[in-house]
Amino acid sequence: MSIEIKNLTHIYNPNTSFERKAIDNINISIPDGQFVGLIGHTGSGKSTLIQHLNSLVKPSSGHVLIDGEDINLDKKNLKSVRQKVGLVFQYPEHQLFEVTVLKDVAFGPTAMGLSEEEINERVNEALDVVGISPELHGRSPFELSGGQKRRVAIAGVLAMRPKILVLDEPTAGLDPRGREELFDRIKKMHDRLKITIILVSHSMEDVAKLVDRIIVLENGIIFDDGTPEKVFKRGEELEEIGLAAPQISYLMSALKAQGLDVPDDVFTVADAEEVLFEVFRGDISG
Repeated sequence: MSIEIKNLTHIYNPNTSFERKAIDNINISIPDGQFVGLIGHTGSGKSTLIQHLNSLVKPSSGHVLIDGEDINLDKKNLKSVRQKVGLVFQYPEHQLFEVTVLKDVAFGPTAMGLSEEEINERVNEALDVVGISPELHGRSPFELSGGQKRRVAIAGVLAMRPKILVLDEPTAGLDPRGREELFDRIKKMHDRLKITIILVSHSMEDVAKLVDRIIVLENGIIFDDGTPEKVFKRGEELEEIGLAAPQISYLMSALKAQGLDVPDDVFTVADAEEVLFEVFRGDISG
């Protein structure tokens, strides 16, 4: 399901002394199935932008089109839009409330008025996608680890079968192992479901290894938009706006400055390992 954002501007508290333009004339086109990273420092406009995707906030001007339809033209279509675009905000596990994992994930599909058979199918599929094993289905969600709670909360959104999934800092507050497991699940989820995913994250390393495309916001406008390789080559400029390239890129730059023949477009540990293995194997064999 495609997204088209046209000349989107949002102004908080217009015509008052507290007026603030959060996003300014944004134009973005996201094709069906793309995995997009959205980055920017606090106050850059990320949260305001993603809230427009299912009409949680209305544009001051401009348009948001989902599969060619302006989502703000007809209020009657709002429920349908919100079923198509699933938003997972920070700490979604705070919204868990049912007595078992199964009942919690079933809440959305049940509210949609689906049959019991359809609900069970969706719930089991969603829990399988996020890696929650059947032996946990009957447990209270509050007995699970932080990472498991987060995955159950995401499953609750997936059970409604959105065509677009927006994840706002999905690993916030998790320990390194929990972060790694969740990002691995998100990657597998995208590979399996082929839905459009927009990932908001401050972790440059994780964004670099997961997404197809990165959009950088700065003061409500698009600072850059392109592949991770293209965006992270602007490391010094990213630092000027309070961001940074992945740490591994600084290592590769340092090695290059020392005379080692390494490329300057390596941003993940896995890629660096492969490159350095080849370089040092060549030195040894030579």
